[in-house]
Amino acid sequence: MEISNSTLQGFESIPSRLMECQNRLEKNLAIHGRDKESAQLIAVSKTFPPAAIEQAYQVGQQAFGENYVQEAVEKIQSLKALNIQWHFIGPIQSNKTLLIAEHFDWVHSISRLKIAQRLSDARGSDRLPLQVCLQVNVSGELSKEGCNPREVKALAEQIIKLPNLKLRGLMTIPEATTDSEKTKSSFAQLRSLHDDLKAAGIPVDTLSMGMSDDMDIAIAEGSTMVRIGRGIFGERARR
Repeated sequence: MEISNSTLQGFESIPSRLMECQNRLEKNLAIHGRDKESAQLIAVSKTFPPAAIEQAYQVGQQAFGENYVQEAVEKIQSLKALNIQWHFIGPIQSNKTLLIAEHFDWVHSISRLKIAQRLSDARGSDRLPLQVCLQVNVSGELSKEGCNPREVKALAEQIIKLPNLKLRGLMTIPEATTDSEKTKSSFAQLRSLHDDLKAAGIPVDTLSMGMSDDMDIAIAEGSTMVRIGRGIFGERARR
């Protein structure tokens, strides 16, 4: 797909910002003795137009995260000629499961068996399984999505039986705080839950944690996917 200069006008800073984030990621991985391929950036493109995604894609970014189903589907259809891996990272409503199952490669935000069942049914056996993570509310905030940490193992055991999903790991969004020790504790708790699943024989390999402000802490605690929006695309408009 050829992209015109006029289409990209206004997003010229995205490639340099993306490279800064990638360099920051690789630096942190090296500090902690990890291979540079052991974690990847998910470019969170919610509220940004296809032209912004194209700018990041042109310099090698292929994994993009979206929160809003209708907005995302329009972008996916607009950019279908590009080899993009689409990650759904927002809250999931039951009436949106069909669209998510049809258009996304990954879903990071499953917290209920009912949603997982609907996604599996909608995915269909003629396609590759939908790669999924369980969202865990490690901070216990009433306003936040995610299952209780005590529910993780039982929910994981049920999801691995669903034919059209492949459970890959866990995701969390920690409490918004300037207390780095509190953030570290949240990420460490998710890593411990992940380790418990592996010890129980559930083959997980993904920790989706860390965003623009706390990427460094997330990498130190073992994150394999960091979800970066503002650091790549800049400030987004309020919805």
